[in-house]
Amino acid sequence: MNKTKKIFVLDTSVILYDHKSVNNFEDNDVAIPIQVLEELDTFKKGGESKNYEARSFIRFLNSVSSDSMLNNWVEIGGGSKGSLKIVKEILNLKNNAADTFDDYKNDNKIINAALSLQQEYPKRKVVLVSKDICLRVKAKAFTLQAEDYLTGKVKDVDKLYSGKTILEDLDTSIIDKLFKSEQVQASSISKNKFPFNHFLIMKNGKKSALGYYNFLEGIIERVEKRTIYKITPRNAEQAFALHALMDPDIKLITLRGVAGTGKTLMALAAALEQRSKFQQIYITRPIVPLSNRDIGFLPGDANAKIDPYIQPIWDNLKFIKSQYKETDKEFKRINEMVQQEKISIAPLAFIRGRTLSNVFFIVDEAQNLTPHEIKTIITRAGENTKIVFTGDINQIDTPYLDAESNGLSYLIDKVKNHPLFCHVNLEKGERSELANLANELL
Repeated sequence: MNKTKKIFVLDTSVILYDHKSVNNFEDNDVAIPIQVLEELDTFKKGGESKNYEARSFIRFLNSVSSDSMLNNWVEIGGGSKGSLKIVKEILNLKNNAADTFDDYKNDNKIINAALSLQQEYPKRKVVLVSKDICLRVKAKAFTLQAEDYLTGKVKDVDKLYSGKTILEDLDTSIIDKLFKSEQVQASSISKNKFPFNHFLIMKNGKKSALGYYNFLEGIIERVEKRTIYKITPRNAEQAFALHALMDPDIKLITLRGVAGTGKTLMALAAALEQRSKFQQIYITRPIVPLSNRDIGFLPGDANAKIDPYIQPIWDNLKFIKSQYKETDKEFKRINEMVQQEKISIAPLAFIRGRTLSNVFFIVDEAQNLTPHEIKTIITRAGENTKIVFTGDINQIDTPYLDAESNGLSYLIDKVKNHPLFCHVNLEKGERSELANLANELL
């Protein structure tokens, strides 16, 4: 065995994040503590993504162990990768995490398993890989190298694609021409090419204009603040969002912004405006229980259980309805669409196994999804489907995800220059002055 290879010890959180993670350590060896198998056994039942990941990894282990025992190193990837084994902690450990922390829980057993490998292979670097920051800190207290699982992470989230460029001191003649003819040549503004479906804020003193880069014709088109279902953009970014949402050639949209910036409201208004182009408007969000309370603790049937989690979506729909009188046709039309399930609001777990054709699909709170979940959703898109992801990467409620590793950041970073994709970063809160105070100062 090549002693220069590292040994990566994977925690349960890594497997639940990505069941293919063992293939992402080049030709280094990967060890799975036996306690991880025990924890995966508790996750194998259920319809959530973590249950799918657990089942997939268990099936993978079964396939690689068909002719071998997993207490010895087994080649993976047909020999192109390293080797894998299931490891147990040894009894005569010099440093014992369970004794130190006076708590014989699985986290400490996993640390002990890594320490056992470190003791067994003193000339090799042993690295514990975990999405659990506390476990990594505890491992380092035992002089055990520990790191986050980096696959799927955005390297510099502060420089994440914003979807727009601000041009200061632009020639006023260009702004005047844009207002007069509604378009100008992109080459007259910049020698560099803009990304696909990119937006521009063009300024010169008190004069300003909003533009959209039409990559097919190489021109900048003027963006107007249009009103849809009595929802009028209050800032440039909201105008950009509506422009993208109403463009039939843009099939995938991400709207990122803090609470109150109008992400979901804009998406819902645009969906209602285009109702005749789609068979159904489907709005969903991942269920993330608060205070570690599982959905099963809530009383009632399935609809009663999920209602608290999807209520914010209903609130946005009620806000749009409140712009009209009950006798107005628009008010009645929305009620009819809900009754006929032309508008469907449900948790994300309910779409597993479905093919989404002729659907305007809005996924709210997408920052609570993993990159694998984002990919799963997009791969379900059929003909004439538009998918909109909304969220705030700084407000993550899911354990083991952060601003760099969540699915929304990953999606924006990976597809930021694709002709089917458009991103808008909404910055200004429009909910209320009180909400803006919380976003800015708290």
